[in-house]
Amino acid sequence: MRTNFNQETDIKYDKNMSQVCQITGKTAMVGNNVSHSKRRTKRLFKPNLFVKKFYLEEADCWIDLKVSAAGLRIINKKGLMNALKDAQAKGFITF
Repeated sequence: MRTNFNQETDIKYDKNMSQVCQITGKTAMVGNNVSHSKRRTKRLFKPNLFVKKFYLEEADCWIDLKVSAAGLRIINKKGLMNALKDAQAKGFITF
């Protein structure tokens, strides 16, 4: 088990929560595969996640985040610090 811990900002991600975006809170969803004969079998829809390094200017350090493609767009739109504050307010990340 690999745990990345950044001491300056106390933001961490853990392999135990491997399918969760830290910005949007997206998780894996359950659905059905539907064949041509309409036979249904269970399947898993996983979010499009990336482990990315971001430079946090306010704390003068690099942080690792596990973010989805939509989370990257939110960071580009709002900025990293505002996105982190919103994620903290919603309970997706703690720091």
